[in-house]
Amino acid sequence: MSGKAICIGETMAQVTPADGLGIEHSRELRLAVAGAESTVAQYLADLGHESAWVSRVGDDPFGRRIIAAVASRGVDVAGVLADPAAPTGVYFKDPGPDGTRVHYYRAGSAASRMTAADADRVDLTGVRLLHLTGITPALSDGCAELVDALLRRAAESGTLVSFDVNHRPALWSSRDKAAETLLALARRADVVLVGRDEAEALWGTATAEDVRDHLAPHGTLVVKDGDVGATEFTAAGSEFVAAPAVDVVEAVGAGDAFAAGYLGGLLDGSAPAERLALGHRLAGRTLRSIEDYVPATGPDTADATGEGH
Repeated sequence: MSGKAICIGETMAQVTPADGLGIEHSRELRLAVAGAESTVAQYLADLGHESAWVSRVGDDPFGRRIIAAVASRGVDVAGVLADPAAPTGVYFKDPGPDGTRVHYYRAGSAASRMTAADADRVDLTGVRLLHLTGITPALSDGCAELVDALLRRAAESGTLVSFDVNHRPALWSSRDKAAETLLALARRADVVLVGRDEAEALWGTATAEDVRDHLAPHGTLVVKDGDVGATEFTAAGSEFVAAPAVDVVEAVGAGDAFAAGYLGGLLDGSAPAERLALGHRLAGRTLRSIEDYVPATGPDTADATGEGH
């Protein structure tokens, strides 16, 4: 183990057509669990790190299923509250010839009711990494206050903060609001992960170097550029690792898998090229599946961790 990582944010019940057809035409639907932060926590546990997930779910069958599923991967879920006054969020994946569309039903969810008071439930003693994403501050004013409080507490305790920009346009009132808020939060984090394409949509930055210049991060910046590769920027310089060729089934969830692989390598003290490569390998597992989370252990362990059985 290399110290606990705590991941905080919403996880929802995920509904997907079992036959790969669109929702309009499918006769069977599959129920799964998906959320950016809990996905990272599960992958970190797979990679041998002590991890915890903190959130709220509804006091309903969806919430109970989510808690059990995440806990089954070895993640500490003691910080997840079941809210009897609000439901668990649900989202639907709708595959089609032009890609997969995602439909969210999360307004008023239990997780959206989190506030700065929830930060008081997070014990950062001995915690090496606090992982947040740009999804949480978009859920509600209370959730935005929660993220602010967590960043302040992490700075006071010396806890490393990773922030995955994870821009979800549908959750924001305007692009300008998203751009301003996410930029300010990214500048407060120690490790920032962002897609080159989402950075261009938010801030008009065309290249990885443009993103670095615009964010002016005080720590580490990782710019992911799809099937091209990923670049890490630090005060010491930059490192680029090309993405391996993958037969893509679906892209949803790959960014979270990459983040987990990269952060797992960071916690292990791996060299920049090694942690970028581990991010690519975990993302590759997700890209070859319809699942958002594909365990990093099992028949394809060599592909996920770079090690044999």
